[in-house]
Amino acid sequence: MSYNIRLLIDCPDHKGLVAAVSSFIALHNGNILIADQHVSDPPGSRFFMRLEIAGEGFGLGRDEFDGAFAPLARQHGMNWRVRFTDRPRRMAILVSKYAHCLLDLLWRWEASELDAEIPLVISNHADLAGKVQAHGIPFHHLPVTRESRAGQEAQVQGLLCDQAIDLVVLARYMQILSPEFLESYRRPIINIHHSFLPAFVGASPYQQAYARGVKVIGATAHYVTAELDAGPIIHQDVAPISHRDGLEDMVRIGREVERRVLARAVRWHLEDRVLVDGIRTVVFE
Repeated sequence: MSYNIRLLIDCPDHKGLVAAVSSFIALHNGNILIADQHVSDPPGSRFFMRLEIAGEGFGLGRDEFDGAFAPLARQHGMNWRVRFTDRPRRMAILVSKYAHCLLDLLWRWEASELDAEIPLVISNHADLAGKVQAHGIPFHHLPVTRESRAGQEAQVQGLLCDQAIDLVVLARYMQILSPEFLESYRRPIINIHHSFLPAFVGASPYQQAYARGVKVIGATAHYVTAELDAGPIIHQDVAPISHRDGLEDMVRIGREVERRVLARAVRWHLEDRVLVDGIRTVVFE
């Protein structure tokens, strides 16, 4: 099976970085298919690069790339990672009762828009079991209360580890993951928040937006951190509303925005287009 090689790099900006990386690829008979780069603003400017290299004809095997590239990375102080496109990530979805984001992701997955395997869906409610199982995906119902949270999170983590999950997506999972869970489970987690952050954080943003009389509503997909709704933002979008729109209208319009924002963020992550820069991200769309 043919594959491409994706190389992501970030490091302090200085002269010669593009030449150094390109020369390394050329030295090993590589063909660069896509090259994106960005330099952040001073002070402390950082260089970000995403390369996609044809696997066919490349002179380094999978097990050889790391050892060959490491000396160059050390020389330039690079953070870097490499991935081969014929090895899809394993993605788990956590959801509560709202089905719109979950079903949109499953539809896109079945349409081959999301390059991932989905070994399981986990929910604290049983409502969506049939819809998930109709897609041939195991559904795990793990109810949670304030008193049982620690035990339930241990069960969640056990399932994620057993299935070697690379990415967790919170598709309107209406539970706050504890700092202990996030500290223990060191894998990327993407959340969809039904607000244009940093406005209207918390559990009832549509009600807050309606009370404030806003003229646009939005959604934000971000990586999860211990600080509520404050992780690095991957994607945002908005939709206009007017004084004629009631709360139910805002929710309906907002759900449409949520679906597309979450889907784009997940796809960009799966395609290795997102690099985290502190509390910000660089996204090569």
